[in-house]
Amino acid sequence: MTMDVTRLIGAVTREVSSREHDGRPARVVVATRTYDTTSDDLWDALTDAQRIPRWLLPISGDLRLGGRYQLEGNAGGEITACNPPRHLAVTWRMQEEVSWVTVDLSEDPAGGTLLRLEHVAHVSDDWWDRFGPGAVGVGWDQALSGLDQHLTTNASSSPETATEWLSSEQGKRFVRESSDAWGDASMASGTATDLARAAAERTRAFYTGETVESEDG
Repeated sequence: MTMDVTRLIGAVTREVSSREHDGRPARVVVATRTYDTTSDDLWDALTDAQRIPRWLLPISGDLRLGGRYQLEGNAGGEITACNPPRHLAVTWRMQEEVSWVTVDLSEDPAGGTLLRLEHVAHVSDDWWDRFGPGAVGVGWDQALSGLDQHLTTNASSSPETATEWLSSEQGKRFVRESSDAWGDASMASGTATDLARAAAERTRAFYTGETVESEDG
């Protein structure tokens, strides 16, 4: 699997913020990018049980409003809003922690369809200071890149192929550039440069299974 890493990372606009959700402080990460396809086709790729495994993960469940879904080896939850082909919202539960994901589609004036993905989570300050927005942001970059490959080449990717690619030099470069880009977004939100860079490095090490030199003894 070969990707133009710089193009894929550069295609995404990243935002980081904080707000109150369900009466508690929450962290918000937003990824936005345009796909060269119609909103109907993009919506179908995002919601069709036969297409989702081709760019994300195998999925099971009742894929309708109010139904529950489960991504194999990953998150599961409930479909809380579904307005084809514009708005989708789900709960996102992993390791007993629940967060909230929304996807909105709109026409890009320059052509294609604009996808805006928002992930809202209750995160402890210690965890956020340690890993920052890249902890979830890198994963979403991978998903959005897989979606790009699916839409542009009609390619399919298995979890095994994706894992193998992630351990390649190109995969490690993707993680590094994605982590750095989320670090930049964190700094734009007001995080001190040294803290944002350190968190990005820890996230990179986590995804690649490597160690952070300054913390390795």
